[in-house]
Amino acid sequence: MHEYNLQELITTKDKETLIELLQDKELPIEDIKTIYFSMSDDKEIVGQAAMNLSLRTSVYERENEYSATMVELLIDIAKNPVDMGARWAVAKNPHTPVEVLTFLANDTINLVRALVATNPSTPPTVLEKFFTDEKIVRDGLSGNPSTPLKLLKILVDDADKMVRMRLAENSSVNDDILKNLCKDVDVDVIKAAEVHLEKRA
Repeated sequence: MHEYNLQELITTKDKETLIELLQDKELPIEDIKTIYFSMSDDKEIVGQAAMNLSLRTSVYERENEYSATMVELLIDIAKNPVDMGARWAVAKNPHTPVEVLTFLANDTINLVRALVATNPSTPPTVLEKFFTDEKIVRDGLSGNPSTPLKLLKILVDDADKMVRMRLAENSSVNDDILKNLCKDVDVDVIKAAEVHLEKRA
């Protein structure tokens, strides 16, 4: 990473360079915080900050990325209304804190809620509430290994083939669900369920 004077870039509002810095997942998290909070009303800056957090939490040593600063940023971005895409990035991030996911579960944008529904870190109590939400949100439950078994059992009879496909590949379904899916009307669902059962044998 090249040398830079962060305060100067912020003072002169050199957005192009700041966005370039935010694209580097090696950028110190304190610098991300400084950039974000100095320009938290700028959609592009907010979106790029959220993407940076997603990138740095996809590494294998993800626990090394956990910090009070990261949690502070995730919480603030989740509440920031300027960019739905940023909330989307936080909602799907598997390392987003439970309290942030619980907050985003009430987002007015259904796509944000749908991504919370697919996140394995979302608490089962929140996932249960999604079962009565819009279809786009409810559908996310079928592939989530944290979805309570009682809900997975109901989804076996869902009219949407893709819901049943994700269900057949869900690591948390029991053998009874897979055996039911082996009698599905769709050959792709049957094949996915059979493959899953074979892996368990």
